[in-house]
Amino acid sequence: MAFGGDFDNNDEVMSEINMTPLVDVMLVLLIIFIITVPVLTHSVEIELPRASNVPNELKPTTVQLAVDATGDVFWNETKVTPAELAAKLSAAAATNPQPEIHLRGDRTVAYEHVVKTMAAVQSAGILKLGFVTEPAS
Repeated sequence: MAFGGDFDNNDEVMSEINMTPLVDVMLVLLIIFIITVPVLTHSVEIELPRASNVPNELKPTTVQLAVDATGDVFWNETKVTPAELAAKLSAAAATNPQPEIHLRGDRTVAYEHVVKTMAAVQSAGILKLGFVTEPAS
């Protein structure tokens, strides 16, 4: 199939790809890369000071709160009164980072006792409160 000659014959479909624009674009890109790569790799030789940068990650402590079947509250396995609980929670909320509170409730405890403990944690200003359960067997 030739490109010169009879243009009046529109029955044939042109099946050749014109490669000239593609070659032009590739040559322009090649020239751009040849010019810019030495500029990017050229830098002033200096000796930088060396220092170690190790971030100090303070891991928050974990406080275990447990509410037994009678409604008594335990702070890390030590029984506390509601006044002592509020004081300990306020002191814990003032520390940085704040501790994570893990709340364990007995299966038979009244819902009211667990909610009161949750309200005490929230009113103290502690942001992280989690519930601890056992997986079903």
